[in-house]
Amino acid sequence: MGQGSVMDLAGLWRGTYGDPSGYFGLRPDGRGALLARAFLPGAARVELVAASGETLAELTRVHADGLFEASLLGHREPFPYRFRVHGWGEVQELEDPYRFPSCLGELDHHLLGEGTHLRSYARLGAHPQVLEGVAGTAFAVWAPSARRVSVVGSFNGWDGRRHLLRPSSSGVWELFAPGVEAGAMYKFEIVGPRGEPLPLKADPYAFRCEAPPGNASVVHGLREYPWGDAAWMEARGRVPMHRAPFSAYEVHLGSWRRRPDGRFLNYREIAEQLVPYVKYLGFTHVQLLPVSEHPFYGSWGYQPLGLFAPTGRYGSPEDFKAFVEAFHAAGIGVVLDWVPAHFPEDAHGLARFDGTHLYEHADPRQGRHMDWGTLIYNYGRPEVQNYLIANALYWLEQFHIDGLRVDAVASMLYLDYSREDGQWVPNRHGGRENLEAVTFLRRLNETVYAQHPGAFTVAEESTAWPMVSRPTSAGGLGFGFKWNMGWMHDTLRYFSRTMPHRRYHQDDLTFSMLYHGTENYVLPLSHDEVVHEKRSLLGRMPGSGWERFANLRLLLAYTFAHPGKKLLFMGTELAQVREWSHSTALDWELLDQPDHKGIHDLLRSLNGLYRACPSLHLRDCDPEGFAWIECEDRANSVLSLLRLGAEPGEFTVVILNFTALPHREYRVGVPQAGGYRERLNTDAPDYGGQGFLNDGELQTDPVPMHGHPQSLSLTLPPLGAVFLRPAGRA
Repeated sequence: MGQGSVMDLAGLWRGTYGDPSGYFGLRPDGRGALLARAFLPGAARVELVAASGETLAELTRVHADGLFEASLLGHREPFPYRFRVHGWGEVQELEDPYRFPSCLGELDHHLLGEGTHLRSYARLGAHPQVLEGVAGTAFAVWAPSARRVSVVGSFNGWDGRRHLLRPSSSGVWELFAPGVEAGAMYKFEIVGPRGEPLPLKADPYAFRCEAPPGNASVVHGLREYPWGDAAWMEARGRVPMHRAPFSAYEVHLGSWRRRPDGRFLNYREIAEQLVPYVKYLGFTHVQLLPVSEHPFYGSWGYQPLGLFAPTGRYGSPEDFKAFVEAFHAAGIGVVLDWVPAHFPEDAHGLARFDGTHLYEHADPRQGRHMDWGTLIYNYGRPEVQNYLIANALYWLEQFHIDGLRVDAVASMLYLDYSREDGQWVPNRHGGRENLEAVTFLRRLNETVYAQHPGAFTVAEESTAWPMVSRPTSAGGLGFGFKWNMGWMHDTLRYFSRTMPHRRYHQDDLTFSMLYHGTENYVLPLSHDEVVHEKRSLLGRMPGSGWERFANLRLLLAYTFAHPGKKLLFMGTELAQVREWSHSTALDWELLDQPDHKGIHDLLRSLNGLYRACPSLHLRDCDPEGFAWIECEDRANSVLSLLRLGAEPGEFTVVILNFTALPHREYRVGVPQAGGYRERLNTDAPDYGGQGFLNDGELQTDPVPMHGHPQSLSLTLPPLGAVFLRPAGRA
């Protein structure tokens, strides 16, 4: 081999040469023959073998590092062949990756380039397959500014000279690697645009990752799974979610339960215990804190780096599919926290992926979250939008997820989010709105609802941005629901006040009714409210021992009486005394104590009543589904309200007493004459209460009250709530 070829070899390693398939493999030598060339470090001898097993040529070592080549006279067209390698302990026959065609077609490159490849996860990443009768793995990664990209792993000694990927006009580098099987660990070795070697990068599309603290990607592929939830998937969209009962149990999988020695349960073990528990409590859905692979467990999943991989802390992707399937078999939906707002800057992740700011903004005033030390996706780049939207579809399609709760939407919408003057860049109109993020969110929701009509999206959005849960055709963002963060903060602020002072702050409870019909709201009592020294919900309740538990029962009752879908973080049903910690399991022994068991049983009853009574869920998102009976009884700190169904006579009366004193013969107006029955009373002894109940059937009196011609006289329990239904109604 001449000196020019040696220079070419050095150029390949530096990334200055170009397409490795123009250098390696079987190619015309310009003199009417074919030139075979292979890089096999450590080999003593290399033969080129035909498919029949016949040795056609012995390659000559032309470089000490392990470059071999030979001319094949009499051969003008490429043909199937293998290399027979001597000197690696035993004689091995290897397929040459450079004799195989690309696994991506022109349409793939076109769609990837314009950012409209909705199933990009089926083409990029690592996909075990059989090509031309040979088993291997097709690798593909987007790195448009890289000079060289290699896949390295356990199959090639982590040597970036062995499997150099081929570039393309779309910025995607790809190669079929024969013999690489599922389970192999790998990363991408990238040389940046200035010839600089970058830290080894994990695959952005990896379907499985090495269990932390390791961070390699693992070849896995899109495996067929024998789903048995067809009936659930077909039925889930028949009733629109805003008209269906929706009560979600929010769970962090690593700290719900653990083994006696403190180790994690796996996905299947969690499902065996969690599914019957959630079903017993009457929740309609389970909502999981993010399960996408994340390097730091203490982030709870909110700083993910493996968006396409369920965390390996609890098992394999197939184990997670079995987890979802178990919930569907029990009639329970699965909602996944999803994080497109930011990502951590770990060296093996997306940050400066190809030596440039590929996924994030280059300007830290646009590309860095000041509070969290994380990087912000560049939503204006079509390929980045494609990456995120394809990921959303991936969870819906490959794991049958029913809903996506999109985290930190407010941080996406505002360019000045948590920034001082001079720390942010205005949009092209001079405003603070992130127009690219708005476009992305609208496209995300349009795509999700078009591709999966039975699924839904939820925005965690904490500002007054208008029409978050309204259709994009009407100018909205297109989400199915929005978390009502204002309700949560106002309500918890009210409940933290001592009982004598509540009469001066009743607006904290009534204000939300002024706007509840403007969005499709979810009422969250989430994990964020029981960490970082905020105390547990029970710990935030004022008063003596019995008053604290009564207040917590009243808070839960008020949540279920208020229009809006429900979300409660795990441990609420136990009346946890301490704050939630991701490092330990919930305090299950609390259920041995009557007061804590009472909260547990009350929540089960509330879920049952909410699901059974159309007036409590059918019009959760309809302004006509709610009416005050009396909201100005500040002297007694009492609220009374109506939840209204779609048909005459379908309503529920709720009266709530926020003081520690019972009110006997309290009169409240009702819309219909006749008998009423107490369907739930939070002061029942079964729930740990004192027993101020309204037994038997209550009859109305023709005494006008609160704008109604009829009224009822009843007992209001201290720090308690009463739910009444017309006699004859369930």
